[in-house]
Amino acid sequence: MANAFMGGRTDFMNATLEDKKTGAKNIAAAVKKYGEDSPIPMALHLDHGKSLDSCVAAVEGGYTSVMIDGSSLPFAENVELTREVVKYAHARGVSVEGELGVLAGVEDHVFSEGSTYTNPLGAVEFFKKTGVDALAISYGTMHGANKGKNAVIRKEIAIAIKECMRHEHIEGYLVSHGSSTVPQYVVEEINGLGGKLENAHGIDVNQLIEAARCGINKINVDTDIRLAVTRNMKELFARETALQNSATIGGIYELMEKNKAAFDPRVFLTPIMDTVMYGNVPDDDVARICKCIEDGVKEVVGTLIVRFGSVGKAFKVEAATLEEMAERYKRKGI
Repeated sequence: MANAFMGGRTDFMNATLEDKKTGAKNIAAAVKKYGEDSPIPMALHLDHGKSLDSCVAAVEGGYTSVMIDGSSLPFAENVELTREVVKYAHARGVSVEGELGVLAGVEDHVFSEGSTYTNPLGAVEFFKKTGVDALAISYGTMHGANKGKNAVIRKEIAIAIKECMRHEHIEGYLVSHGSSTVPQYVVEEINGLGGKLENAHGIDVNQLIEAARCGINKINVDTDIRLAVTRNMKELFARETALQNSATIGGIYELMEKNKAAFDPRVFLTPIMDTVMYGNVPDDDVARICKCIEDGVKEVVGTLIVRFGSVGKAFKVEAATLEEMAERYKRKGI
């Protein structure tokens, strides 16, 4: 859905494939522009692609990694769809993430009322039959900001999958979706500024740190970022009330007042779509909103990098071009 939004489709649930193609190109262009001289290796990943076409749109737009989410399908159909994406993507040097098991909750309107834990033996079979690089598993996490106050993740599922993979000499990585920690201080600050977030609870970060030691390689925390950005924008308008009537960003304030229970910044940012899509910053007011977004991302990601002990380890990540990756996949026959 992010590609659709970045393609200018504010009602992204009704997006066309062309909208997603436009958005993918806009996102890739931004990453290349701001990351070109970065000393840190970078990848651009599509989350929750639901079809081959959506993954192709991302790859053609410049993504270096895609996820195909066939978790709602029967096992055999999930394998078939994922393998199809793997064949297309690997030929172009693009890595692929699949999903097995169903997470409860809501993320970008990917919805499930209940969860189905991933079967470790099924995960091994999935890796073998698809050639996928990474696999998102269901082990107790949940999409969205309402995960339940006492959510418990079952790290033994990750341990079992990793042990089976080692036994079968399978190289692959496990991903934890729905893993936002939903910091309570941010929730309280949003509500203190007029927000109406209820029952907002995340996964205990200590559980996630333990899971990382038990075989989880990538942890998704999108909700935390959304919360921090929304809090920052609310603070800006509360601190500098004149901005509430700004010609360029006053519309953002109006949307925040009309949608007090929302925390997804995309609900509020539609008045500055030219900035969102192309990076054009027409005045200082818009620049201040951009700073809110930047600071929110840094606060969340920076804090978790420290908590997970990942500071200063970027040099350990090998940077490889898409051409080099395509050759590696070719040599391995995947």
